[in-house]
Amino acid sequence: MTEEIADLIMTELRPRGVGVILEATHMCMTIRGVKKPGATTVTSAMRGLFKTNPMTRGELMALVYGRK
Repeated sequence: MTEEIADLIMTELRPRGVGVILEATHMCMTIRGVKKPGATTVTSAMRGLFKTNPMTRGELMALVYGRK
């Protein structure tokens, strides 16, 4: 789904770059399998400048996750 969202934004809005980061709780991980309530998965998709320019990507990640 993350890839599809990034592709859709690129196609419809034609920006110079797109960064999509999704964090989701998967019921299959909570109910069966690892049975860990609150287990989350993070996925990301980068397009355009966010994919080709490491400084631009780093700036996005710093905004999302904070500087370390």
